[in-house]
Amino acid sequence: MNIVILNGNPDPNARELERYIDALTAELAAKGHEVNAHTLRDMNIRSCTGCWSCWVKTPGMCAQHDDMPVVYTSVMAADLVLFASPIIMGFVSALLKRANERFIPLIHPYLVIDRGECHHLKRYTRYPELGLILHKGADADDEDIKITSDIYARIALNFKTTLRFSIQTSQPIQEALHAIAAA
Repeated sequence: MNIVILNGNPDPNARELERYIDALTAELAAKGHEVNAHTLRDMNIRSCTGCWSCWVKTPGMCAQHDDMPVVYTSVMAADLVLFASPIIMGFVSALLKRANERFIPLIHPYLVIDRGECHHLKRYTRYPELGLILHKGADADDEDIKITSDIYARIALNFKTTLRFSIQTSQPIQEALHAIAAA
């Protein structure tokens, strides 16, 4: 399985999430999976400007000139994308959120009714499944985890895929491996 990890940890000194990702990556590689991890804080990822060029002027291509094309390529080639982040002020880090907002070129601006709701048409025939790895710090609670997981399930729905699991770094790596194997 081709697995991409988007590490949204903004603080390189906050090691718990880093250790979890490193251990998970090592276990996945040992099981024969291809793992491509992107540490977003080390990449040049600009904010979406809302210019809609990716839909109107250059369909499927963002007008920003930064590292997101590398992320787009690996995400769209993946079987599973793992979003990893500490919970900061009740949600994923601003770093991961900024990268998520830049995924808009991956779908069409055109709308369709899907499961009784209005959603975008997909631009590609296939999208990877999604997983969520969250680090719940002292200022986060179970409701933050549930809200964040629900929002990522909605993101998956709009991208015509599925959020397969949401796991916390307090859970053993074996649980994450089991969830990934089930995906």
